[in-house]
Amino acid sequence: MNSNEFLEVAWGLANSSHHFLWVVRPGMINGMNGLDFPDGFNVSVQGRGKVIQWAPQQQVLGHPAVGALWTHNGWNSTLESISEGVPMLCRPQSSDQMMNARYVEKIWGIGFELEGELERGRIEIAIRKLMCGREGIEMRKRAEELKIEVLDCLNTYGSSHIAIDKLVNYILSL
Repeated sequence: MNSNEFLEVAWGLANSSHHFLWVVRPGMINGMNGLDFPDGFNVSVQGRGKVIQWAPQQQVLGHPAVGALWTHNGWNSTLESISEGVPMLCRPQSSDQMMNARYVEKIWGIGFELEGELERGRIEIAIRKLMCGREGIEMRKRAEELKIEVLDCLNTYGSSHIAIDKLVNYILSL
């Protein structure tokens, strides 16, 4: 992310009027050493926005206050979001992220991709669409359904548990 994109995301979040937790890792913004927010940003998000350098993502996603995840759609982040029933605003950058984002939007119906140039107005609209629009409500419902499917796969009689047992038994038989 470059410094202009960073500023657009900052104002998109601020203008959306939604609560947020934004993880900005050191070195994440090209051309910026620190976090230089635009004048007025901190005041406009006071009491509803928090910017930090790191967070335990799975634990955060499991909190009932979380309504969505803005993600690059790495496989781990995508799986963590699905396993917690959290819909996604997708912004893939490279490799498998593109395909993961397509699955999130087109196959699973639990998010959508924010394509093109990052611009605060488009970001604000996307956040509102996902958080309180009709489509966002449907995505949230579908994400909860997928969460249940994931949990079913992982229980003692679930497909994942059975497959691992079969693999272990096969290896032990060699």
